[in-house]
Amino acid sequence: MKYIHDLGELFEAVQMASIFPDGKTFPDCLPKRALATIAKQYEKEKRLPGFDLAAFVAAHFDLPPTVGGDFKSDPTRSPEQHIEALWDVLTRQPDAKPPKQSSLLPLPHPYVVPGGRFREVYYWDSYFTMLGLKAHGRWGLVEGMLNNFAHLADAYGFIPNGNRSYYLGRSQPPFASLMVKLYAEHAGEAALIKYFSLLTREYKFWQQGHRELSQDCRASHRMVALGGSDFLNRYWDEFDTPRPESFKEDVHLALTSMQPSPQVYRNLRAAAESGWDFSSRWFADQGGFASICTTDIVPVDLNCLVWHLETTLAETCGIIGQPELQQQIQSDAEDRKRALLRHCWDDTDGFFFDYNFKTGRTTNRRTLAAMFPLFINIASQAQANQVADIIEHDFLKPGGLVTTLSQTGQQWDAPNGWAPLQWIAYQGLKNYGHDRLANLVRTNWLNAVRQVYEKTGKLTEKYNVLNETANAGGGEYENQDGFGWTNGVFMGLGSEE
Repeated sequence: MKYIHDLGELFEAVQMASIFPDGKTFPDCLPKRALATIAKQYEKEKRLPGFDLAAFVAAHFDLPPTVGGDFKSDPTRSPEQHIEALWDVLTRQPDAKPPKQSSLLPLPHPYVVPGGRFREVYYWDSYFTMLGLKAHGRWGLVEGMLNNFAHLADAYGFIPNGNRSYYLGRSQPPFASLMVKLYAEHAGEAALIKYFSLLTREYKFWQQGHRELSQDCRASHRMVALGGSDFLNRYWDEFDTPRPESFKEDVHLALTSMQPSPQVYRNLRAAAESGWDFSSRWFADQGGFASICTTDIVPVDLNCLVWHLETTLAETCGIIGQPELQQQIQSDAEDRKRALLRHCWDDTDGFFFDYNFKTGRTTNRRTLAAMFPLFINIASQAQANQVADIIEHDFLKPGGLVTTLSQTGQQWDAPNGWAPLQWIAYQGLKNYGHDRLANLVRTNWLNAVRQVYEKTGKLTEKYNVLNETANAGGGEYENQDGFGWTNGVFMGLGSEE
C-alpha cells in the first residue's frame, strides 16, 4: 500500500460519500501516519455505533494546500504585472523529500503549476505556461521544467499527465518537441542535442504497440493500423478502473452507460490524456456522455503533434550525425502526414476532423482541433483557406474562439474558450497568411481576459466566449484561477503586437 488511492474500501467510501466536494482532494491529502495503520484502524472503527467517516478522515489526513489561494490581487496592477507577480506564487521548488506516502512524484528542479486545485505540474499545460516565462525572460525556469520532464521520462519511460502517482497510466498531448523548439530560441541547437534522449523516449512511448498491429489486431496501446502503410495514434490509458481523482463521477457515469464499465473507464481516462476532458468530440454519434468512445478515435491534433515530434527528431539526427536514423524517422513522418491527410481531411466539408477507425469514417464534428494541421504546417494553402473560412464564420465569438459548436455541459464544448486553443489557432492562421482573422482572434481573446481581470482581479482556466459577462462552466469542478496557461498565452499574444 503506497498511496491513498490504494486504500481500497476506505478510499472508495470517502469518494462515494463526497466527504470532499472535489474528488481530487482526498488522493492529494497527506496521511498523518502509515497508510497500513490507518487502514487497520478503519477496519476496527467502521462498524462501531456512531462512526463518523468525515471525522475519521480529518483525524488521519492533512488537507493539501490550494495553490495561490492566499494571493491577493492588487487592483492597481495591469494584467501583465499581475502575471509577473504570480510566477513566484505558482512556482514549486524541487521536491527533494516529499512527504511519506504522498501521491506527489518528486521533481529535481523548480516548476510552475497551473494553480487552484492543480497543485502539480501538467504536461501540455507547461508549453503554454512557457510562452509567458519566455515573455518575462525566465529561461532558467523553462530549462528546469524541461529537465523535470526528462527526469520523468527517465524514471517512468514517458511523461505522465502530471507528477502524481495516479497519473501513471497516461500521458498528455505530446508537446515536448515544441517545448524544446521554444527553448532552442534561447539556447540554439544545443537544446535539440541536450533533449534528444527525452524526445527519443517520448517517441518510443507513442510508438508502443506498433509491432503488435496486424490484420487481426487493428489497435494496440496508442497505435492504430488503418490499412496499408497507414499507422496513426490514439489516446489511451493503461488502466480501466475509475480515475482516483474523479472516482464517484466515473462510477456514476458507468452505471448509465450501455458499455461495460471497464470500457467506460478506459475511455474516460483516454479523454483525460487528450487534455479535452471532456468534450462531445469523444461521444459516439449523437450520443451523450455515457457513449464516450475515445479509444475508437484517431485525433487530428494528436497526430499533428507526433508528426512534429518525428520531424524534430529527424532534424536532431542530422545535427548529431545519424543519417540512417534521420532518414528512417523522416520517412515515418512523411507516412504519417499522408495518412493524416487521407483520413482526417474532408474535401466536401473543407475541414479537418477526427477519424473513428471502428466506423471507418470521420466523426464529422467541427472542433478547434482542426487548427493543428495549420499550426504545425502540414495543411495545403487551399485547405487552410477553407478551414479559416469556417473558423471565422462558425467559431469566432466576441471573446475569442469557441472550442466546439455543441453545448453539452462539458467544459471542452461551447460556450467555453481555452487559452491553448487560441494560441494554436492564432499561430496557425498566421502561418497561412490569414493575418486579419488571426488578429481578430487575438484581440477578442485578450479583451475578454482583460474584462474578467478588471471585474474579478483573476485570470481563470477557461472563459465563456459567447457571453463575456457570464462565467465559464461545465465539467467536474469549478473554474480555477491562477492560471498557468492563461497567463502564458496572454503574455504570448500580448508580445505579438
